[in-house]
Amino acid sequence: MEDNEAKEASMSSIDNSSMEDKEAMEASKTFNQEDLFKALEVVERDSLAIAESYTSLFASLRLALSEITNTSVDHIQCFSDAAGKVQESAIDAATRGNRFIHSCIRLNDEMKGIDDLAAHLYPC
Repeated sequence: MEDNEAKEASMSSIDNSSMEDKEAMEASKTFNQEDLFKALEVVERDSLAIAESYTSLFASLRLALSEITNTSVDHIQCFSDAAGKVQESAIDAATRGNRFIHSCIRLNDEMKGIDDLAAHLYPC
């Protein structure tokens, strides 16, 4: 009888310890799930913050690229205007230079006849 009671007590303690283990595992699962949900929430929050950071970064980069492009276009336009004015000035200078050269040639032709005229006016 004592053996039966000992067996029952032993079985009862096994059942109790098995129940306690199950409860501990359930509590552990609940605890782990709560921790998991909290960790997921933190990861989600951090991911959202990172996404907002990237969005801000790309917006800044887009703005900087736009400003650089506009500046480059302005510089190209300025260069084009300056090149046009240099071209106009070069054409004007070439035209005036041609006039000067033609005037010099005419003067040279007229000066050739001066020697003959001088010889007629002032015979030696």
